[in-house]
Amino acid sequence: MRTAEHYFTVPLDHFASPDAPEAGETITVFAREYVSAEHSEAAAAALPWLLYLQGGPGGRGNRFTALGGWSKAAAKDFRILMLDQRGTGLSSPVDRNTLPARGDAAAQARYLEHFRADSIVADAELIREALGSEPWSIYGQSYGGFCALTYLSFAPAGLREVLITGGLAPLDGPADRVYRETFKRVASRNAQYFGWYPEDRETVNRIAAHLRGTEEFLPGGERLTVERFQMVGSYLGGNTRVDGLHNLLEDAFVETAHGARLSDAFLEQVRSLVSRATNPLYALMHESIYGQGTATDWAAWRVLKEFPEFSPEAPEVLLTGEMVYPWYFEQDTALRPLKDVAELLAAKADWKPLYDSAQLAANTVPAAAAVYHEDIYVEHGLSLETAAAVRGLQAWESSDFHHDGIADDGEAIFGRLLGMVRSVRG
Repeated sequence: MRTAEHYFTVPLDHFASPDAPEAGETITVFAREYVSAEHSEAAAAALPWLLYLQGGPGGRGNRFTALGGWSKAAAKDFRILMLDQRGTGLSSPVDRNTLPARGDAAAQARYLEHFRADSIVADAELIREALGSEPWSIYGQSYGGFCALTYLSFAPAGLREVLITGGLAPLDGPADRVYRETFKRVASRNAQYFGWYPEDRETVNRIAAHLRGTEEFLPGGERLTVERFQMVGSYLGGNTRVDGLHNLLEDAFVETAHGARLSDAFLEQVRSLVSRATNPLYALMHESIYGQGTATDWAAWRVLKEFPEFSPEAPEVLLTGEMVYPWYFEQDTALRPLKDVAELLAAKADWKPLYDSAQLAANTVPAAAAVYHEDIYVEHGLSLETAAAVRGLQAWESSDFHHDGIADDGEAIFGRLLGMVRSVRG
């Protein structure tokens, strides 16, 4: 493959009035172009663009060392533009080190208001114009699909066609209903997993009991609590990756001169799963992706109380999904300096709309979405509700994949969705 790096200067606030404090302020957004070496340079320059919108929020674009899976399929027909969404990767970064330059917690929270899907879409349109592209194709995975719906809402003229995998967001309603449904999905996935690996049910119980009575510390010096250990349930959202959870748990304990302790190998693997050092925006902005006109007010934390089986004190602890809780900002050293900012964002009640239901109902852009029956992150029923609200959107329902389906058979999934939208275009 061949690559090229692109840096773009964009407004911090695309929607600021001329007299607003942020008017005129800019940030940098980075994107990397990937082209198959099977195309000559001249032929590649004539290929249409495909913008890839990564999951998250707060996830930088994929770093490919070779084309494979969906990218191999896409590179046959497209120049792929891999976007580092604002605040991530090589775009102007956001973390505990950079945010204090904005001022106090209130100033930092105001800054982060400009890091949602509406701003990401506005960035993308400026980038498309800077590249001289006609309306382009976009591919959104997970949160990238949420951004694609925002794109269809507010800038459909910039789109040729839209592909979405595991990323049809609810268009309205409070965040509470999202977590109410996904907690049910996660509980069901726990039951399925422990049915496959009954010995792991005993191991998880043992680890939880051990952590209640014995202090164990992650390699960075942070204490591993039961609730933080439960975060390893992120494996449950995977198709084949779910079996990696068994590999993690099988060597959790070692015998020492002081009795059984958690092994260094286990603690190091857990650290990589539960730390938000690489993507603090995820913790800060996750619930805001459901915020439209009302405060999210730590929705997952409030709804969790309706599901006592997820309590760290439950006799048979369940592992959790991607939900964000206020204690993240107490137990993770990468997040502790951002606790006050997170509280302000959770309390913010005047989030702007992320979708235009009338525009989506009148949509004319060919669109296709993979909707996974057992997705623990983007709930199947809510996804179909959204699919029905977007005119012309074709939903392909599948029980063969989970949320990370494109990691298992991305080439086939991409090809199927592209064929669906192309059948409409003729």
